[in-house]
Amino acid sequence: MGKIKIGTIVNAVGLKGEIKVYNFSENPDRYEKLEEIYLLIDGDHKPYRIEKVRYKGSTVILKLVGIDDRNESETMKNIDIYMDEDDLEELPEGVYYVKDMIGMDVVGEGGQHLGRLKDVLTDTPQKVYVVERRELLKQRQERINGRSNGENKNRMKRKPDILIPGVDEFILNIDMENNTITVRVIEGLYED
Repeated sequence: MGKIKIGTIVNAVGLKGEIKVYNFSENPDRYEKLEEIYLLIDGDHKPYRIEKVRYKGSTVILKLVGIDDRNESETMKNIDIYMDEDDLEELPEGVYYVKDMIGMDVVGEGGQHLGRLKDVLTDTPQKVYVVERRELLKQRQERINGRSNGENKNRMKRKPDILIPGVDEFILNIDMENNTITVRVIEGLYED
């Protein structure tokens, strides 16, 4: 059973062991539906039962069983929070988890291959799709195969990832079956 990262502990709250969570999910009430989360401590996913969930604005505050004072919760800063992959909710048709989209080919309307999806930023006012350019993919493969040269290294530095707004005007189609995301390419978005 796999684990999915859903947040990071950013601080202790109060005196009774509560923790403030930077939530990676667009769905902050996810924690209310979970009985148990896992904290990545010394390379191991250690289980913790959730005693209480509350919110301060859009911030998630958790109380975990066995963490009963500020000193204990202070030691948890910057620890990543995970959940069992089996606990993921089923999504409506046409909605996908980021973990399932990572690595998909990203193509323009005309079929030009732009690169592969590297990440989807969800902690911004709107989602942003981060695409690793096809040139970088090719250069990485050349390095793996031992055929890299100095010219490629310079090109890599000049060509950052492509950032695509995650809105319907730009994300035209997500085809899970063919592992392809089709996007609208506008001037300045992508330069060969």
